Amino acid sequence: MSQAPYPIPAFRVTLDGQDLTDRIAPRLIDLTLTENRAGEADQLDLRIHDHDGRMALPRRGVTIAVALGWKGGEMVDKGTFKVDEVEHSGPPDIITIRARSADLTAELRNRRERSWDSTTLGAILTTIAGEHGLTPRIAPALADRAIDHLDQTESDAALLTRLAKQYDAVSTIKAGHLVFAPIGSGTTTGGEPLPEVVIHRRDGDTHTYRTASRDEYSGVRSYWHHKAGATRKSVLVGDSGNAKRLPNTFASETEARQAAHSEWERLYRGAATLSVSLAMGHPEIYPEQSARLAGFADEISDRKWLIAKATHSLTDRGLTTALDMEGAQ
Repeated sequence: MSQAPYPIPAFRVTLDGQDLTDRIAPRLIDLTLTENRAGEADQLDLRIHDHDGRMALPRRGVTIAVALGWKGGEMVDKGTFKVDEVEHSGPPDIITIRARSADLTAELRNRRERSWDSTTLGAILTTIAGEHGLTPRIAPALADRAIDHLDQTESDAALLTRLAKQYDAVSTIKAGHLVFAPIGSGTTTGGEPLPEVVIHRRDGDTHTYRTASRDEYSGVRSYWHHKAGATRKSVLVGDSGNAKRLPNTFASETEARQAAHSEWERLYRGAATLSVSLAMGHPEIYPEQSARLAGFADEISDRKWLIAKATHSLTDRGLTTALDMEGAQ
């Protein structure tokens, strides 16, 4: 039997453990999987023809597992998602299914109020993980960070996002793990190094490179409450000429300096961004991997990049991958 002259995309979809790939394949209009670094749940979108009315609508809350790849090759498990929205429209009759990361449970999104005193970042994160049946994977560089006082008036999911921003970290929940690590640390949930991605110009379809001068800020200033003198003091990272001012007042000088440093790091990464569309999809690529590019302009090829978002799309044109990247240190 002769091989196909070009790669043929493949996918697998299971609904609550039942493999529906063969049933969906002839009806699939498109499948889009968006993987985010932090702050947002990963999202799966499916559009399916229902011209004969024989496709049942999935219930909200059921789980969908997805794998992507190429026929004759190894499939890449892209995780499990919980159906969040279902739509039936027409004519022509089309079912649209939107699902989000199954690990982001309703309990994580429930608002709550509590406080922590004289503790560490690791202790707070371990408590949250335990309350939701998750295994904590907290980078040692962050686990021992002292926290004098912390008030929570939001959901645990929102608190994790807030702490991630303050400590310039990735906060994500996947495969039963709560992962909290510095952005760009390049490790898996088990602490293993992530493989670096190498992208050649010939792999790409289109690209867009943008650069800016850190939004023209010279530094970052943040504020903290000095209890002894009942005064508001500040710390500065960078230069004072045109420093960005953070609106929050932190409980200690240490926390204020950490927040200022994190914001300065974000400004650095945002000073150079790169979007690349790969004509042949690479479902094995995911956020937080570092990337090197070859064959592009020197400003692009001479620096290291960090993948912030990966969007894998399966349509009648094939399987493609779009990457959003930012400059790494």
